[in-house]
Amino acid sequence: MEPVAVGLIGAGPWAKMAHVPMLTKSPHTRLAGVWARRPEVAARLGAPVFERVEELFDVCAAVAFCVPPAVQAELGVRAARAGKALLLEKPLADSLDGARRLADAVAETGVPTQMVLTLRYAARTREFLARCAEIEPFGGHAANISASLMGDHPFATPWRLERGALLDVGPHMIDLLDAALGPVTGVRAHGHPLRWAGLLLEHESGAVSEASLCQAGVGEMPPASIAVYGAKGSAVLQRGGDDDPLAKVAEEFAHTVRQGGGHPLDAAHGLRLQHIIAEAEKQLLTP
Repeated sequence: MEPVAVGLIGAGPWAKMAHVPMLTKSPHTRLAGVWARRPEVAARLGAPVFERVEELFDVCAAVAFCVPPAVQAELGVRAARAGKALLLEKPLADSLDGARRLADAVAETGVPTQMVLTLRYAARTREFLARCAEIEPFGGHAANISASLMGDHPFATPWRLERGALLDVGPHMIDLLDAALGPVTGVRAHGHPLRWAGLLLEHESGAVSEASLCQAGVGEMPPASIAVYGAKGSAVLQRGGDDDPLAKVAEEFAHTVRQGGGHPLDAAHGLRLQHIIAEAEKQLLTP
């Protein structure tokens, strides 16, 4: 089959590091062009650059987003209404209202969607989740500690500096605990979003879990990790490994586009994660 033509919205560091290589190297996708607010930066990505986002829509069947959450929420609605499949970054939006608007537009138009929750596409993660299903899990904990908001780190972008680890890496950790222990039904949060945020999650299965999130560390940081414990054993996942989860993202997105949807990590899933994050953030910001 012909590769799926994907337009890219955004030209920042993550677009250069992840999205462009993913879309150009995969035999399942073709990078049809780029739109960004700074065309001179987009021109460095080696793909056609379009001045108007509608012109990008005209040359692609799907759109990948690599922009701040507020911009994704705005332009995602426009792309959905243009009939384009959406490859969405996490979080879905910068606010619960924005996430609802985008998810509603997707539901109204019926366009296929898929989220780049990168860890979920790694082979070792899928082995970990299969192990979790075998051990009758009752609890677990996750930690994502880094220095990515410090100094001149490329990910120290304005929205991350304003909102902190909960909005940035929170979706990854909540999603993994949700997949390992069952749907999250409640959250209690403590700490500070710009320093250390702790979450206590309650799951539909009756399990409970904890997540520690921080992007203000100094010095050498441990890799992100998650451990789950059950009546029949335990399972541990640490970030890393040789497999390329982004290659799997591209492959599955092409399948999602051709099949017309049906991916478990769709916009509706992103909205559910946003509900949890919004409730936790409200608790952290309430005196």
